[in-house]
Amino acid sequence: MEDTVIRAEGLTKFYRMGEVEVQALRGLSLLVKRGEAVAIMGPSGSGKTTLMNILGCLDRPTSGEYILDGEKVSGLTDDQLAGIRNRKIGFVFQTFNLLQRTSALANVELPLSYANLPNDGRDRAVAALRAVGLESRMKHRPAELSGGEQQRVAIARALVNEPAILMADEPTGNLDSKVGQGIMDLLLSLNRERNTTLLIITHDPRIAAQTQRTIQIRDGLIEENIQ
Repeated sequence: MEDTVIRAEGLTKFYRMGEVEVQALRGLSLLVKRGEAVAIMGPSGSGKTTLMNILGCLDRPTSGEYILDGEKVSGLTDDQLAGIRNRKIGFVFQTFNLLQRTSALANVELPLSYANLPNDGRDRAVAALRAVGLESRMKHRPAELSGGEQQRVAIARALVNEPAILMADEPTGNLDSKVGQGIMDLLLSLNRERNTTLLIITHDPRIAAQTQRTIQIRDGLIEENIQ
């Protein structure tokens, strides 16, 4: 049987803005296999960010079913969603979102403080920084690191809880093309070596072309699914 880590069926999402109802998702269905690297593309207003928020357990659909790594999550409470996020999902954002007054190591350790894990947090954080090639920079604060190094810290933070899926929202958007390609190479190597499912939102077709599959979204539905 196919090992599916993301199964979304008939997702809708409605927002009310004054007297106007905005339909961000219109019955979208999606399957992602464990270990896949998938890009999500679409114009502004297509629904891709709404979809990522639902798949990342940051939001709930208005209707439809979402099963993440075998758990039905579409109807969970906010606290239950937070627990799922912490255990199963690592996030990488365009703006890094690092705490500026703490070291790279402390930034990577942060998700462990929310998880009920054995007391090996420091070792796990060091291992995560080693995996992204920053073991020698772990005591540096973000301001002492380049943009590419800061994004590597953010990736290490996303990996420290060993999530089933890594979600990256424009992870190369604030980096020049050479550094951005280095980050993309790192994400793809982690995908291959750890079998971590990788889901990337990107506007860059050169980034999308490096994944196994590109999903084009328009008007809240999948317009095209390119292998």
